[in-house]
Amino acid sequence: MLTFYHAPWSRSSSILWLLEELRVPYELEMIDIRARGGVPESYRSIQPSKKVPAIVHDGQVVTERAAITIYLADRYSQAGLAPAVNDADRAAYLAALVYCDAVFDPAICAHVQGLKYESNEYPFGTFADMLAYVELRLANNSYAAGARFTAADTQLASGINYTMNILRALPEKPVFKDYLARVETRPAYRRAQELDAELASSVPFFSGQQA
Repeated sequence: MLTFYHAPWSRSSSILWLLEELRVPYELEMIDIRARGGVPESYRSIQPSKKVPAIVHDGQVVTERAAITIYLADRYSQAGLAPAVNDADRAAYLAALVYCDAVFDPAICAHVQGLKYESNEYPFGTFADMLAYVELRLANNSYAAGARFTAADTQLASGINYTMNILRALPEKPVFKDYLARVETRPAYRRAQELDAELASSVPFFSGQQA
């Protein structure tokens, strides 16, 4: 049994996309992270900070997007979304996944909040360095881990799409637009987008029921 704890139109949407790519059955538990009273304390037994995403698979709790992605893509390896341990692309795949959580997201958040700092003051480095690296990476590779689509792309593309097209924190560079154009044609991406929109319509914050 696989249970997925999710809030529509949030960071967990990338895991929703991954699950649609894997085509495995799962139960979805909605977590209203935007509820006026906050997320119930009982959810801490699943996710210590009451964040999404999280999964429970056969009694095992997995949190953090990189860990969830690695776990699911390896567990359901028949989908071909994770390079094998002895595959030459494995290192780039793991690096891309962890980079999204450990560098891309924190650098974006610091940038949006106007945090001024030197690179060695925070482990994730500067926004400028992150931007230059991601741009160079996608200029030299069609996908996050090289020439083929992997589970890492569900995370990197989700991050680029949100921060460039919605948050407007990432500049609209041609290399980013071309990358998104490649991944957004995938049927699983479209299914996840449609499902997320349907789920969001039931959330008071998005439906106008909550001030």
